[in-house]
Amino acid sequence: MSNPIIDWEKVGDQYYRKVKLYDAVFDQDLELENYVIAGAPYAGALALYRDEDKIHTYRATQASKSSIDIYSCSGKLIRRINWEKGSIRGLGWSEDEKLLVITKDGTVRCYYDLQGDFTQFSLGHGAEEHGVRSCRFWLTGFVAMLENNRLVAVSHYNEPRPKLLAAPPEDVVHSWTIIPPAYTLSRSVEALLSIGQTIFVVDSSEAEDRMLPNGPFKHVGVSPNGLYVTLYTEDGKVWVITSDFQNKIGEYDSKAKTVPKDVQWCGNDSVVLAWEDEVHMIGPKGAVLKHYYDGWVHLLADIDGVRLITNDICEFLQKVPDATEDVFKLGSTSPASILLDAEEQLEKKSPKADENIQMIRSSLPDAVAACVEAAGQEFSIHWQKQLLKAASFGKSVLDLYSSDDFVNMCEKIRVLNAVRDYRVGLPITYDEYQYLTPERLIQRLINRREYLLAIRLSEYLRLPTNKIYVHWAAQKVRNSTDDEDTICKTVVTRLHNKQGISFEAIARSAYDEGRSHLATQLLDHETRAGKQVPLLLSMEEDEIALDKAIESGDTDLVFFVLLHLKKKLPLASFFRVLNNRPVATALVESSARSQDQELLKDLYYQDDRRLDGANLLFSDALAQSAPQTKIDKLKLASKLLADSKDPTATLHQKSYLEAQQLIRMQDALDRDIDAPRYTGLSLNETLTSLVRSGYSKRAAKIQAEFRVPEKTWWWIRLRALVAKRDFVEIEEISKQRKSAIGWEPFFSEVLGAGNTKLAAVFVPKCAGLTARERSEMWVKCGQVTKAGEELVRAKDLDGLETLRGKATGAGVAEIDRMIAGLRPRR
Repeated sequence: MSNPIIDWEKVGDQYYRKVKLYDAVFDQDLELENYVIAGAPYAGALALYRDEDKIHTYRATQASKSSIDIYSCSGKLIRRINWEKGSIRGLGWSEDEKLLVITKDGTVRCYYDLQGDFTQFSLGHGAEEHGVRSCRFWLTGFVAMLENNRLVAVSHYNEPRPKLLAAPPEDVVHSWTIIPPAYTLSRSVEALLSIGQTIFVVDSSEAEDRMLPNGPFKHVGVSPNGLYVTLYTEDGKVWVITSDFQNKIGEYDSKAKTVPKDVQWCGNDSVVLAWEDEVHMIGPKGAVLKHYYDGWVHLLADIDGVRLITNDICEFLQKVPDATEDVFKLGSTSPASILLDAEEQLEKKSPKADENIQMIRSSLPDAVAACVEAAGQEFSIHWQKQLLKAASFGKSVLDLYSSDDFVNMCEKIRVLNAVRDYRVGLPITYDEYQYLTPERLIQRLINRREYLLAIRLSEYLRLPTNKIYVHWAAQKVRNSTDDEDTICKTVVTRLHNKQGISFEAIARSAYDEGRSHLATQLLDHETRAGKQVPLLLSMEEDEIALDKAIESGDTDLVFFVLLHLKKKLPLASFFRVLNNRPVATALVESSARSQDQELLKDLYYQDDRRLDGANLLFSDALAQSAPQTKIDKLKLASKLLADSKDPTATLHQKSYLEAQQLIRMQDALDRDIDAPRYTGLSLNETLTSLVRSGYSKRAAKIQAEFRVPEKTWWWIRLRALVAKRDFVEIEEISKQRKSAIGWEPFFSEVLGAGNTKLAAVFVPKCAGLTARERSEMWVKCGQVTKAGEELVRAKDLDGLETLRGKATGAGVAEIDRMIAGLRPRR
């Protein structure tokens, strides 16, 4: 295998290499000079569109309709997008390989998966009126120049918000470019416009003249790191200056009589000029390197080099990486170069291998690291292997060495080699892979429908594969010509036991294609009801959606469906959906009870639930303030139960009639008695209020009318009198022989009110209690002697002994006398 330096060329004091990626890229009939080509960053796809300003050779075999053709770098056609939207003024890519197409009227289409699916928005700000002239793109946004020189910026494609930049002069713009927000001090995009003899820097707030001489500039370009600007003058000179326009780095005279078709940066170190079939690369200090081609050449700049595209070949021009130069440079005595030579000597079984190792023993770890890094920078599989062998040989000699970097590099190289294959056409470099990340590389494979490779790489890199399977299934249901049952069976069988599969996304793709039955079938396999239900509703499968929500046990989800159905369906249809679904009915009932009483009434009427309807009217009546309105509501409730077959209906009717009677009575009381108000009180509360207000006779009459039980009446009267502190009336009651509730409640209530003297009156009347219990009652009244007499009558010596501990003063002697009287004499 030839040495890599054969492809190197020295430009100034730096080496550059031109790596052949693919050959026989495009058909010879494809006239590249008549096409606009835009390349996605990180060695992504190519978008080709016929240049509308050029005359084309008529070919009967070519399609008459305009189209945007998407190719891989190896020339494999990925997708042909038919275009009938109008004149294209901007064609570019985002960092996640979304194709952006901007038309003359300011319409922007964002094709997000290389398969023709797109989102669309408009630039506004006069774009439709004045028209778009041209566009410049960066990784996450673009700037469009209108025909009136106004600039409209879009910073994010996910949430596009077109923003008008400051107004530049209205003179002719010879060329222009942008500096991405990441490389400006203002952190907003800046546009560099060549107007007249100078450059204007335009941002969101102002258009500043940089006062440059020697204009107009036919090409303006910014380096990938945003630090340098290249300017191509009308007399064929190339200037390289800092992006703040303070320092001039270099100048080169191309001596060309024609303006180059394109000017691009090759990394951050050199500038590439392209004419039809000629390329000049200008390196540091004005050094130049020239390349010639048999046909038209297009330049596609990337972060670390330039892709050169012709019909015959795809090449990558870049500065030789430092690690590669360190290893392979002619006459290099670096430790890495010596280690590679040692490995070659080892293969020859030469003792010089050990001599080389001993020579670089102290620098061996650095040599191993350099070989590992150089292996990642190589496109040649042969030299990748040789460098990794050298690194492996070196680390085997070391006593202590972590192999993590070596293993990781081997893993990355296998991935890079897999996607660089011409059948895939992703000639990504190691540095680009670091920027892109493995996850986004897998997404690029998915968009190209390279499902098998994507799955194998994901498994190799220990990444989840569920998105790959879902994308495959979505494309299957959209494009397959089989019948729907066969498609469903194929998809379900293939995805069986796969983790994290979203059948909802697959079903949505089927529904978008008009395959509603297939979408419903697929949704049966979705385990997450929260994913099933919204799609079923959008498919108008309302009852299935409701059943799935109920099965999930998620009440919020059921409420979501019910709310959707209530807004969509007539009331009668909504209630029919609730039939035979008790869970849904119960949720509607509980919700309506607090939020929509009218809906609840309609529900009870629809289901012929007379008792529930009557109870609702009863609750409604209680909430009313006017007595007559209350009575009318109660009459309606009673009437509703007239033909009810419920065995408790008669009881409810009776209670409604009593409620009417109570309301009338309370209305009469309110008219007769100034205060307090009786309307709204319960029967017990009414009786209590009357007793406390001194209307005991009226209360007794009402008690008789409503047949309030005697025990209840006695309790009401007792508590009302105690609350009123009407102890005289209570004392009168104590003179009665019997009490419906006994006399203990009288003792407790009066004692609780603090009247121990009156409470003591009720102790002798509590005949049903034991002597010791009555003794306790006497003690609570403060009459210890009376308590002792109770115990003496019962001959309870133990009780007296206990009582003695509670006695004080003269009471102690009295209790002792009682105890002595009960004790037997000797």
